[in-house]
Amino acid sequence: LGRLLRACRRAAASEGLNEYRIVNNCGESAGQSVFHIHLHVLGGRSLGWPPG
Repeated sequence: LGRLLRACRRAAASEGLNEYRIVNNCGESAGQSVFHIHLHVLGGRSLGWPPG
């Protein structure tokens, strides 16, 4: 997991993102459509809470 988070940090930096959110969906009802671990790096705009 640590390696994945470092990869997310590098991906964000390569896109010029200093602030970002990392999302992982677990299970079909949570929105997962590819059933292996993958992370989404979201940034570039203001992100509110709750998401969506």
